[in-house]
Amino acid sequence: MSLKRFPNAKIIPSNILGEKLHFPNGKTAQNRFLKAAMTERLSTYSPGDLKNHGLPTAQIMNVYDKWGHGQFGMTLTANVIVDPTNLEGLGNAIIFQEGESSERRALFSQWAQTMKQDGSLAVMQLSHAGRQTPIYVNPSPWSASDVQLHAKDFLCGKPIALTTEQVKTEVIDRFVYAARYAYDCGFDGIQLHGAHGYLLSQFTSPTTNKRTDKYGGSVENRNRLILEIYDEIRKAIPSKDFLIGLKTNSVEFQAEGTTLEDAKKMFEAYEKKGFDFVELSGGNAEKFLFAHERESTKKREAFFAEFAEQIRPVFKNTVVYLTGGFRTVGAMIDAVQRNTTQGIGLGRPVTAEPDLPKKILSGSVPSAVKDEFNQNEMTKTIVASCAQIEQMGRNSLEKSGGNVLDQISDFSDAKLVEKFGEAVVAFIGQMQKDISEGKTPKATIVFN
Repeated sequence: MSLKRFPNAKIIPSNILGEKLHFPNGKTAQNRFLKAAMTERLSTYSPGDLKNHGLPTAQIMNVYDKWGHGQFGMTLTANVIVDPTNLEGLGNAIIFQEGESSERRALFSQWAQTMKQDGSLAVMQLSHAGRQTPIYVNPSPWSASDVQLHAKDFLCGKPIALTTEQVKTEVIDRFVYAARYAYDCGFDGIQLHGAHGYLLSQFTSPTTNKRTDKYGGSVENRNRLILEIYDEIRKAIPSKDFLIGLKTNSVEFQAEGTTLEDAKKMFEAYEKKGFDFVELSGGNAEKFLFAHERESTKKREAFFAEFAEQIRPVFKNTVVYLTGGFRTVGAMIDAVQRNTTQGIGLGRPVTAEPDLPKKILSGSVPSAVKDEFNQNEMTKTIVASCAQIEQMGRNSLEKSGGNVLDQISDFSDAKLVEKFGEAVVAFIGQMQKDISEGKTPKATIVFN
């Protein structure tokens, strides 16, 4: 299969991208590449049977078998949820005390080992959807306050504001339990998902945090939950070389969103606290900021590069990753050389090509695959990556004959993109019909 790549990109020495990254706790990533978290939705979904709810499947192992041979420095899981009733979507993997079993531990241990095959660090992203829990999963999810999410094609219920006591029992304790679980299963660390409108960012953002207790009001109070989770995880895990990272928003492009000054204060606190790494990303379900980047940012490719350049000086020890928009080797190298970021996060490019870092580091490609989607149609491009992840999960790498591209749709083909667009319309239509009829919709699109 001959993949079409971003034009005007030349093969140039990528030595700087192959340099090791050293974290404050002494851990080392073999290179600068991060496989960013992207929802898989391939785990079991059985809310009436907690022992079998949120278990990683053979499909998950197949997906990470391919990424596990991609030569990343760090590989993240996506959205391992800490509360069985507050999911990002059907098919999330879940870690929770009520579902404890030897089978669950064995599966998560297998997942960790699968991720490490090419020398990558295996890091579990821990998340709690809060008010962004789909209404068909939970019509009354937890949140910082009772501010309901209103988003196109994304129906969520009216959230219940957690009491001060529940912040400890329903949030902090659950994150700590899951982090210890990850450690016991052989993961190298965890990442707290504090971005994209999920629960932790519902606390940090004044848009969604209207609290009057110690978790609301000032920047320091809104940031308190993340710092308390960090402290409790460090107490629960004896190993000093267990990584704790954070995925955090760039400035929210909303009237009451977190300001740059707020962000600087929060990031100074993360640096002081001792986070090993921070991944800068952005956006939430209510308003995709990806579609509103400035022309100067487009030119440098990383959607959030301008924000990162202003924030980067805050971090002296914490390693910084930037995720969103990298497509050419030249832009990746430029971002590192400008000290905009230390690490390069890759998301959608590595659902099209799971071994992209290996190809870049070997000097065989100058850029990622260029799909033919209208980049302003974010829903369609995100669903396309979900479809490619499902395709990656169909066969093991061995059964695929060592071909990591086996069964992955080539969306650089305009005709295939047109066909996929029709499939997305049908998928969303069926999902809406199922929800209206009280049925459980499909977790992810299946495209052939």
